[in-house]
Amino acid sequence: MKKKISQIQNAAEEPRVLCIIQDTTCAKRVNERLTLNLPASTTLSTLYKDVAQKAGYVSGTLALVWGNTSDMEPLDHNSEMPLSDSGFEPDGKRNFLQLTDKDGEQPQIASDESGTADSSGLDDSSQERFIGPLPRDATAGCSGDYSSPSYSYSSILSKSETGYVGLVNQAMTCYLNSLLQTLFMTPEFRNALYNWEFEELEEDPVTSIPFQLQRLFVLLQTSKKRAIETTDVTRSFGWDSSEAWQQHDIQELCRVMFDALEQKWKQTEQADLINQLYQGKLKDYVRCLECGYESVRIDTYLDIPLVIRPFGVSQAYGSVEEALQAFVQPETLDGANQYFCERCKKKCDARKGLRFLHFPYLLTLQLKRFDFDYTTMHRIKLNDRMTFPEELDMSPFIDMEDEKSPQTESCTDSGAENEGSCHSDQMSNDFSTDDCVDEGICLDSTGSTERVLKPKSMLNFELFSVMVHSGSAAGGHYYACIKSFSDGQWYSYNDQHVSKITQDDIRKTHGGSSGNRGYYSSAFASSTNAYMLIYRLKDPSRNAKYLTVEDFPEHIKSLVQKEKESEEQEKRQREIERNTCKIKLFCMHPVKLMMESKLEVHKDKTLREATEMAYKMMELDGVAALDCCRLVKYDEFHEYLERSYEGEEDTLMGLLLGGVKSSYMFDLLLETRRPEQVFQPYKPGEVMVKVHVVDLKSETIASPISVRAYLNQTITEFKQLIAQAAGLSAEAMRVVLERCYNDLRLLYVPNKTLKAEGFFRSNKVFVESSESTDHQVAFTDSVLWKLLDRHGNTIRLVVLLPEQSPGTLANRTLCQKVGDDAEVPLDGSNGNRKSVEAILEESTEKLKSLSLQRQQQQQQGSSNSDSQKSSDTSDFEHIESPTQEADSNSSLCIAADNRELENRTRATAGSSGGASSDPCEERSDSEVNNDRSTSSVDSDILSSSHSSDTLCNADSGPLQLANGLDSHSITSSRRSKAHEGKKETWDTAEEDSGTDSEYDDNGKSKAGSRYLYFRVEPCSQDDPALDAQKCLVVHVDKRITLAAFKQNLEPYVGVTTTQFKVFRVYANNQEFESVRLNETLSSFSDDNKITIRLGRALKKGEYRVKVYQLLVNEAEPCKFLVDTVFAKGMTVRQSKEELLPQLKEHCKLDLSIDSVRLRKKTWKNPGTVFLDYHVYEEDISISSNWEVFMEVLNEPEKMKSMSQLAVLTRRWSPATMKLGPFQEVILESSSVEELKEKLSEMSAIPLENLDFAKGRGTFPCDISVLEIHQDLDWNPKVSTLNVWPLYICDDGAVVFYRDSTEEPMELSEDERNELMKKESSRLLKTGHRVSYSPRKEKALKIYLDGGPAKDPGQD
Repeated sequence: MKKKISQIQNAAEEPRVLCIIQDTTCAKRVNERLTLNLPASTTLSTLYKDVAQKAGYVSGTLALVWGNTSDMEPLDHNSEMPLSDSGFEPDGKRNFLQLTDKDGEQPQIASDESGTADSSGLDDSSQERFIGPLPRDATAGCSGDYSSPSYSYSSILSKSETGYVGLVNQAMTCYLNSLLQTLFMTPEFRNALYNWEFEELEEDPVTSIPFQLQRLFVLLQTSKKRAIETTDVTRSFGWDSSEAWQQHDIQELCRVMFDALEQKWKQTEQADLINQLYQGKLKDYVRCLECGYESVRIDTYLDIPLVIRPFGVSQAYGSVEEALQAFVQPETLDGANQYFCERCKKKCDARKGLRFLHFPYLLTLQLKRFDFDYTTMHRIKLNDRMTFPEELDMSPFIDMEDEKSPQTESCTDSGAENEGSCHSDQMSNDFSTDDCVDEGICLDSTGSTERVLKPKSMLNFELFSVMVHSGSAAGGHYYACIKSFSDGQWYSYNDQHVSKITQDDIRKTHGGSSGNRGYYSSAFASSTNAYMLIYRLKDPSRNAKYLTVEDFPEHIKSLVQKEKESEEQEKRQREIERNTCKIKLFCMHPVKLMMESKLEVHKDKTLREATEMAYKMMELDGVAALDCCRLVKYDEFHEYLERSYEGEEDTLMGLLLGGVKSSYMFDLLLETRRPEQVFQPYKPGEVMVKVHVVDLKSETIASPISVRAYLNQTITEFKQLIAQAAGLSAEAMRVVLERCYNDLRLLYVPNKTLKAEGFFRSNKVFVESSESTDHQVAFTDSVLWKLLDRHGNTIRLVVLLPEQSPGTLANRTLCQKVGDDAEVPLDGSNGNRKSVEAILEESTEKLKSLSLQRQQQQQQGSSNSDSQKSSDTSDFEHIESPTQEADSNSSLCIAADNRELENRTRATAGSSGGASSDPCEERSDSEVNNDRSTSSVDSDILSSSHSSDTLCNADSGPLQLANGLDSHSITSSRRSKAHEGKKETWDTAEEDSGTDSEYDDNGKSKAGSRYLYFRVEPCSQDDPALDAQKCLVVHVDKRITLAAFKQNLEPYVGVTTTQFKVFRVYANNQEFESVRLNETLSSFSDDNKITIRLGRALKKGEYRVKVYQLLVNEAEPCKFLVDTVFAKGMTVRQSKEELLPQLKEHCKLDLSIDSVRLRKKTWKNPGTVFLDYHVYEEDISISSNWEVFMEVLNEPEKMKSMSQLAVLTRRWSPATMKLGPFQEVILESSSVEELKEKLSEMSAIPLENLDFAKGRGTFPCDISVLEIHQDLDWNPKVSTLNVWPLYICDDGAVVFYRDSTEEPMELSEDERNELMKKESSRLLKTGHRVSYSPRKEKALKIYLDGGPAKDPGQD
């Protein structure tokens, strides 16, 4: 045993340190790890040397930082301190480090001294480490780099080992990055762009596309970063951030960008740059095979689109040369396709084709890999193999005729006017050209004697850019393989990553597979293949070299200097950011109360300096002296002061905070004191206790006093501490801990510690120290518990009353048997505030005696102890609600109950308002309807309520807790069970079935229980947003039910609970009606707003319904009529009976019950026809916010059975280019034959000549009359309507029909254009212009004026 211990001690004498290093300077090696197992005595300087040797870098050119913390401070490379004393953990524990750039410079590779590509390039050893394009984890979208594990922000701060700079992918801008890198690596384009000088006085640099490209190219050539942003370039395009998420075709971008540059370069030396570099000419000819006459048209092109696989052919072209040969291969026009020869004056066989006349200096070939599959009706990508040479000889494809044939008729350059003149499947666009001098390879001339053919060697082009697409037709990723003309090396430009590649990598972009080429080869081929190729003419006299920094024009040199200063400033700012501690700062401001900000302080600043910064930040100058402020460690979540920093004023903030971190587990608080006070030291291990002193006599709870205690203190010691801080007696003190919401624990065991009682970092206690006998009763029965329970459950609500209540107190008789009470108005008069205040002042005492009487009556038969408990209950238990004064010797005058009142109201519904005893009660229907708090459906009820002589509260007794539960045992278990399997409905008063027995139809209690707190006060005049004349502040126990809450609001609203509605107002001012009378107010919180609106409240099983009129032949087919109420179990006919009087009164529609129908409404679409015998909730599902169509019938209802089908039909007349009105057809079955027979009978079109088609989209299925004849699917081959492609299974479908023998109207071009304008305007107004069109790709646009103009037709 001793021997084994000795061995362990000997091994411990030389512990080893395991170091794992991640190289973040190289994207290719970011996932690799270097592992070193060194003796603990190894110095930091030796560690640097070992890491540099193993990583292949020059010693002293790299930095090491800790990899498992946010501290970016590099380790000291000159330190001789051993690893064991430098924070490294020995004994097999892993120490993670990151290898980063030193001072913003990338580490130098040991075999390369220059580090730049343009000077000497890279040797073979470094080349072997970075071969091939970067592997992609996903090819579905361009944003793949952002989820790549190899991407990090630090990796773009140092330049690539290739010496070239990448471009950051904004989101899906890889297509833009690939094109920009290609243009940058084109010497002629880059040099010409540098020679252009920006005039700042003439244009805004932000919107100048050439300037932003010039600036980007300068950064690509001179920046020391690994990658730079392209946001300034896209901003000059007029793009917003959403454009970064749109993927576009790289060839389309090339065309649009070149066009934008031409527009910007007008009247400059670069005006014809694009044409000089990229534009070629070709001849589109047709030659008569009989007489030799040839018709010729000259076209220009910027790129040559090459077909991968010809239409209808299973075999793809194998090479670019083969595709070029097919491009110029003529076709013979014979048979029905003969050509009319101008010389022969007849149709003759002819040969039609294309010949190249002129090749541009930079030849662009587009491989048309995107096609359309007419079998699946989807876009597809052709991944077939197509080889392309590194050198391309174009001499076989040039027009070699020495001169024009005398029989040839030549056209002028077609330009944009002859767009589409070339074969549409080959040429994607035509470009106009001017008669200026063309510096390309021109092989046509005005005179044959002056024409000199270029030697064949002058038609050799060398490949220098391959733009690769990886993915499918739905989306993918672009990157570019580009050859540098300075060293002949190929590089892969994959967004921010630039790496060396070989010829083998280029050959991999040919696409396809190694097997035989066939029809299905593309499906199994690689999805990564070349899409665009750019060749440059091999001409030593014209081939340019890249401009060096020394050869830059003066304006570019100044731009370089400006960008260098900007980059240095960014680097300094980055360095500051890396050493800045950012932490939340709070301050209990003496005037502004609690303030919050963020303190950003350098890690080398002292605590004293940080306090001065916080003092200025919190604007305490003039409020408190600087020496009366200090920074302390603070936990904002628990409101806990962790510790203070006495004697550490000169300590650095980096040490106090634990270093620079991205986030901290604590905050700082700037604490203030008065000059005569002394700061209390806060020691670690203490807990914060907020002590609230409770006064039982005044029933108040004071603001908290902060006390610091220790967890090992006993309750007795804690009471003495509180007694000293609050000036109370410790002997009679009761201490109650609130552990969590409404969880109250009385601390009564003297020797128990605070930790055992559940104290934590921050705590809240209530203390009471009076000589009352309240402490002798059980805690849950004590006044203290009831006061704390009320305090924890009371919320403050702002209640907005209606502008004018039709049943105000001024219009009510209060049954005065003791007759001194004055009537108090509650309308908008000046007496309103007085009435509220008077009610508030008098209600407490009156209601107390009344409540006690009611309580004693309800509790007859109870025990003496229960009666004594009820009589001793303090005032805050009862509902403080206004009621009429009652003398003890006189009985209460109680009018008919609410149900009787409602019956009387219903009996007078629909009358003109009834008789009124007071002239001020009279109010017309229009006045009722114009009241914003009254809906049209409720006006009849409100008008009849004016005639009520007596509106006394029949149920003025105390209210109970929800579900009749005890106040200290509130639970939602029963409510949860009642909700199981029940649909959620917010616009119905449907009650929970589990609690129906506890409430009557008005939601009032059938059993007595504990009373809940309810107190009302007028709104403060200080809040200008609230009208105090119509606003109340209600303090209420949130366990009260909505029914009880409404009952308490009755006197303030002026009508009974059945005649007003409660709407909850949310933060965005949206209002939703609260209708569940059995629900409590537990979802409400302090200062929530409630709006009271007059109108009949929903009862159990009722739903609020909006009724719209269906007008199928009107411009606006959906017209709102009224709001009404439907009830569960009601038949459709009964709902029509209740609806018709409302339509007559409010809409002036005098209709009979058999002349209207109700039908389903889905947005604006008419659906199922409701039959009279259908029952709501049984046959018809009804829900919240339900909407229904009312349709006026011109003839008796034909829909009698659910098996019938109602279809809307419309006739299309091609001869007049007009659509007829909608006509309804009732079908007895889903037979297509029956539909055609009904249409034939209705239109007199012979059955054999009748065509029909289903309308597209939603009702009314609008479509242009120019498109309907050919765009609809006429006469589908089906026998029933309920199968594809019709799917007509419900009422309301739209069917078009026509006479197949009717010929369409012949329209002139002007008539067609005029009709097109009318149709566009009509469809734009109806909003059905693109209702049935599939989602289209967003067009790529570059805006020359800085941004897109808003389309007035867009929503």
